[in-house]
Amino acid sequence: MPALAWQPSASLANLRHRAQILAQIRAHFASQGVLEVETPQLCPATVTDPHLSSIGVPGYGYLQTSPEYTMKRLLAAGSGSIYQIARVFRAGEVGRRHNPEFTLLEWYRLGFTPDQLIDEVAAIACIALGETTTVRHRYRDLFRAHLDLDPLCCPIDALSAAARRHLDLAFADADRDTWLELLMSHVIEPELGIDELSFVVDYPPSQAALARLRVDAEGQKVASRFELYHRGVELANGYHELLDADEQRARFAADLRERERLGLPAIPLDQRFLAALEFGLPDCSGVALGLDRLVMLAIGAASLPEVIAFPASHL
Repeated sequence: MPALAWQPSASLANLRHRAQILAQIRAHFASQGVLEVETPQLCPATVTDPHLSSIGVPGYGYLQTSPEYTMKRLLAAGSGSIYQIARVFRAGEVGRRHNPEFTLLEWYRLGFTPDQLIDEVAAIACIALGETTTVRHRYRDLFRAHLDLDPLCCPIDALSAAARRHLDLAFADADRDTWLELLMSHVIEPELGIDELSFVVDYPPSQAALARLRVDAEGQKVASRFELYHRGVELANGYHELLDADEQRARFAADLRERERLGLPAIPLDQRFLAALEFGLPDCSGVALGLDRLVMLAIGAASLPEVIAFPASHL
């Protein structure tokens, strides 16, 4: 039999650099009095988002795509500001920038506005990347500049036509958010954060997920949400967290209807998370940042296997 390849995909130098970045991140949170926590990776319920595929473990539940629900239960219990460096899992995510098991830095700051959290996200990113200029773009302005479209108001036919001009598509029909996601990911994202940290703010209300809604300066309802990009790579996704349990139930129900429409399996709702919301989540903003991608950019690597010891391809 040929010898099995057992060596890690990442060099030891890269793994040492990774460990140094994680140590500096922990030191940052310690200096700010933010508590490090651990929550389960395996839970009876998981996210309902139709665009995320959880990995089921028969008889036990699901490997988590994010520690968000259990971390919010800690917040409702009075933990104060918290962070976690968590192993998380998503099915079907394999590639140069994806691995089905990856490391997420997720944290929640009590009393922080989204602007305050953006400042801290920039500080964390700079720990790894060095001093970097920070810019902010409204989601709406990016579509106007790159596609001459108002993503919040234009007809769906205009979005479909724009997607067909820029992409080779194998399907004819899609909903509004699918067209928006395609245009954002394939046309706009590659141009973001080339020599800077680019934060995109004020997403469409339909893409709020677990963020609250607000009215912008133009009188348009938007999601109080942001994402961070550097060198065309999405690094972080943050929310001014939704506190309303009834609204969250309604969003989960909408997700389940969409999953049924798409022929996806139904997901049991996390009733303990909803009970924590009903008890009362303190006003907070939270964010999840992909640590593997951050380290990849910091080292100048071309792919995640260069900064992960044993990615899926080496198991």
